[in-house]
Amino acid sequence: MLKLRLSMGGTKKRPVYKIVVADSKFARDGRFIEKLGFFNPLLPKEKKERIGLETDRIKYWLSQGAQPTTRVARILGETQLMPMPEKGNNPQKAIPKKDRKKEASEEAPKAEEKKADAPKEAPKAEEKKADAPKEAPKAEEKKADAPKEAPKAEEKKADAPKEAPKADEKK
Repeated sequence: MLKLRLSMGGTKKRPVYKIVVADSKFARDGRFIEKLGFFNPLLPKEKKERIGLETDRIKYWLSQGAQPTTRVARILGETQLMPMPEKGNNPQKAIPKKDRKKEASEEAPKAEEKKADAPKEAPKAEEKKADAPKEAPKAEEKKADAPKEAPKAEEKKADAPKEAPKADEKK
């Protein structure tokens, strides 16, 4: 698939981009078919030297089915070569990636609880009263599970001293 995309050039901390047509399988800064312009993000937006485009060639490649990337689509939209793409809605963008994962894992169980609570809200008050005692036995089951784990630990402790005398006997 053909793409209109940016190919990075310039030096450290001073990027300059070429707008190129390339196969999507090619490396970002690698092989390309044709150079269609340039983009210098360091210059102010008001300057004409910030963006240079070969409009006739861009129109040709768009007619051939080349798809612009989001950044190139915005550049072409600003120069009115194609309609301006819609702004994306990413409310998570301002949140650090570590925190996004934590919030997502916390919100998932809450969402499931809300879905489970929604059907319970519809029944009458009598049914809600019937649901309340059901939750109490679940808590008792959890308490019953806890003592079961304790004897297992005791068994392990009992096994450990038995092994120690065997080691003494071999000597």
